[in-house]
Amino acid sequence: MSNQIHPTALVSDRAQLGSGNVIGPYVVIEDDVVISDNNIFSSGVVLKSGTCLGSENKVHEHAVIGGLPQDLGFDAATASFVKIGDKNTIREFVTIHRASQENQATSLGNENYLMTQVHLGHDCQLENNVIIAPSTGLGGFVTVEDKAFISGGVMVHQFVHIGSLAMLGGNAKITQDVLPYMMVDGNPARVSGLNKVGLRRAGFKVEDIKTLKNAYQLIFNSDSKLEQRLTQLEQLGHHSAQHLVSFIQASKRGFHRDKA
Repeated sequence: MSNQIHPTALVSDRAQLGSGNVIGPYVVIEDDVVISDNNIFSSGVVLKSGTCLGSENKVHEHAVIGGLPQDLGFDAATASFVKIGDKNTIREFVTIHRASQENQATSLGNENYLMTQVHLGHDCQLENNVIIAPSTGLGGFVTVEDKAFISGGVMVHQFVHIGSLAMLGGNAKITQDVLPYMMVDGNPARVSGLNKVGLRRAGFKVEDIKTLKNAYQLIFNSDSKLEQRLTQLEQLGHHSAQHLVSFIQASKRGFHRDKA
């Protein structure tokens, strides 16, 4: 199947296009962009050099992907990239900047949904099925695990790690890591409990959630040292508890605590 390219679109001869793509009015596709199959680019989309997209993505009006990092020390001659997987939805005026490090990539996995005016800074890594609501900004080197939900107006500090199935409330100020499965809200942000709705929607059973409630108590409501609590978490013998252990052990910024 051939590509449908609007006559006002500017597509570089050095871009690589698969088949079945729909490229709308005034779309700009620069040199060395690589696009697979069956993507839709609405009017005014800009794909900068170094951008690579998989298949069946929908990019809405005036999104800009692959712009230079907002890093005062960045050399524009540095070869870096944005890599996007399959079936992502990128809404109006989203900006995604390429990596600041040589031969590295800002990346999105599959089936993520970025709503209008979301900004992903350089070197961000989003896994799969992440939802980010409007007017949210992620600083450089932020990692977001599977199925996290980030509400509107949230500002995330650089180098923060957001765990799987975490939910961040609207306008939250995120300066530390957010543990998997937790709800975080406020300025300064605090953990307010488990993301029970998200867990149930993800197929967690009653016993799974009960185990995570026990994990929550161990993490936040204990007077023992953190190392002792992590050992107790491991003894729960549940994959989600083990994920919490691994996440906490890998944390470099510390993690947001509960309201107690």
